[in-house]
Amino acid sequence: MVYGTWRMLDDAPTSQDINRRMNRCLELGITTIDTAEIYGGYAVEAALGEAMASSLDLRNNLKIITKSGIYVPNPKNPERTVGFYDASAVQLKKSVETSLKLLGREQIDLFLVHRPDWFTSVDDTAQGLNTLVQEGKIKRAGVSNYNPSQFHALNSRMDTPLLTNQVEFHLLNMDASVDGTFDLCQQMRMQPMAWSPLAGGKLFDRNHPAAVRLAQVASALAGKYGGATLEQLAYAWVMGHPSRPIPVIGTNKLERIESAVRASLITLEREDWYAMWVAAKGHSIP
Repeated sequence: MVYGTWRMLDDAPTSQDINRRMNRCLELGITTIDTAEIYGGYAVEAALGEAMASSLDLRNNLKIITKSGIYVPNPKNPERTVGFYDASAVQLKKSVETSLKLLGREQIDLFLVHRPDWFTSVDDTAQGLNTLVQEGKIKRAGVSNYNPSQFHALNSRMDTPLLTNQVEFHLLNMDASVDGTFDLCQQMRMQPMAWSPLAGGKLFDRNHPAAVRLAQVASALAGKYGGATLEQLAYAWVMGHPSRPIPVIGTNKLERIESAVRASLITLEREDWYAMWVAAKGHSIP
């Protein structure tokens, strides 16, 4: 699993709070942190860097994934009047150099283009990524939210193949399993990453019909899987897809991080995986 920091600042943590959270992740075997330039109103990278600065263990043992390319109006950039994407070579270089400084790193372990940029050619984007790898500023490159054709186009220009595609995938959004995204991952023997594996909390919304059906199925399956909760079974369902998606967990609560890690020990049987599929869809298989 990977620990995600999209909402890391929502509960206004101190640097010490973040440090404790990261250390607990390490203790639980989570050694990779996922962040992005835009997270927390363009403030999370700096907060992570500050929290890790006082801990040699964190700096030496945590791998960092970060992303760039989304620019929206915000208090730090009052000159922006409209949101836009920018995956040009010039901007990628600028973003990575800023991320390295904020995170206190000499190299980013995995750098992702956060969203496809329709105004930039794949040659331009690939040039930027290839140069960053050659210069040692990033170890590997990947993408996020790319469809199969966009991935193919960019990957065709890469000196080193893209490492992953981080996409939304959970019981309430299975698009990646049917639109070719995960088929491509299997074809390339590339492990995808799954953001929002719990559907942003919608899985626990008692007013959501699918969530109600899933809660009933999870209750029926709990005993078979050692008392597993709906949350744990939902993670196991994501990881059960044959492309082996890596969930990006996003909770700020230590007990839920611990619970998520226990989910990695669950291997759903075929009929149980499909029982959750049916519950989520509200109809039988085609």
